[in-house]
Amino acid sequence: MNKAQFVELVQASGKYKTKVEAEAAIRAFTDAVASALVNKEDVSLVGFGSFGASLQKGKSGKVPGTDKSYSTKDKMVPKFKAGKGLKDRVAAGK
Repeated sequence: MNKAQFVELVQASGKYKTKVEAEAAIRAFTDAVASALVNKEDVSLVGFGSFGASLQKGKSGKVPGTDKSYSTKDKMVPKFKAGKGLKDRVAAGK
């Protein structure tokens, strides 16, 4: 599903009058979650899941088939853990 299709789905599910309103709601949600994660705050939506940020340790290794090596730095990465309600709905959709 691409963004345009998702906006239409949100418009229908949320009973928004226009696609512009639905897209604004999506943008507001994603901006709010991103702001919370930047501030190292977790966002928990009971029954849906939790968004969080965690530290990914840097690593080093060798590029296969060559003598080149690489290394990465520590960085913060976003994480999502699905809640029981979401897991159950997806499993029932089989």
